[in-house]
Amino acid sequence: MKIAVYGKAFKLDARPHIEGLYKRLIEEGIEIALYDRLEAFLHEHCEWKNEHPTFANHKQLKAFDPDFLITIGGDGTILDAVTLVRNNRIPILGINTGRLGFLSNVAKEEIDASIDKLLSGNYVINPRYTLMVTTDDDTQPEPNFALNEVTVSRKGTTSMITVHTYINDEYLNSYWADGLIVATTTGSTGYSLSCGGPIMMPGSKNFVITPIAPHNLTVRPFVIPSDFKIRLQIEGRENEYLLSLDSRIYSYRNEVELFLQRSEVTILLVQTDLQSFPSTLRNKLVWGLDRRN
Repeated sequence: MKIAVYGKAFKLDARPHIEGLYKRLIEEGIEIALYDRLEAFLHEHCEWKNEHPTFANHKQLKAFDPDFLITIGGDGTILDAVTLVRNNRIPILGINTGRLGFLSNVAKEEIDASIDKLLSGNYVINPRYTLMVTTDDDTQPEPNFALNEVTVSRKGTTSMITVHTYINDEYLNSYWADGLIVATTTGSTGYSLSCGGPIMMPGSKNFVITPIAPHNLTVRPFVIPSDFKIRLQIEGRENEYLLSLDSRIYSYRNEVELFLQRSEVTILLVQTDLQSFPSTLRNKLVWGLDRRN
């Protein structure tokens, strides 16, 4: 078996768990490749004298051809990792050394048990669809897909922008707001949720359009089927707006229209019986906790 390990930096209190993960993989005879920035961090901050193949981009990761990719960090680490995985269908197991962790939901204390599940085949693959962006001037970002959400927002001003929104070429609304989020079901627990959007169960074939601080308070998040196509036209006092795909940010002129639709890229997340989406919601969002008891 071959496993690639992705990460950048982690809090040093997680060091024993990361060293335990490495020791376990070596004991099982697994061939390992490390993200180059992770190996540099290990050499600088840990007593790390091991040498393994490294990868720095999606081509090198594909060439290594791993059976799994393990990420070390939080949800942002997984969002970064998917830009390397792309459509290579490499299953991802996320170890959470950060805070909340909806995607990266393997606790440090569960690493050994999760590796047991991985090696014994006692897991399921949870496919997550992504959202693709193209532009009318062929200057789309690279890569041009997002796992969580695509967001347009104001740039260099405190003034709101207007986002004229069309679904399947039919006019929907002109959002006068700080910005607009189009989220996948995976991203429904991210930025969209913090702006009042609904939580959607993984596997639901939907997008949610969520305005950011809209001027008109009757404008609410809107759920649409994921096979719908979305077109956005932006107006504002400034000449440019910001486009973000997950955590990657780009600047575009107001004249550039955006076209959003479901991407062919599918990200595969590993899920064991140690975690489930309902249990993650209860634990991360502290549902059912009554401080009066």
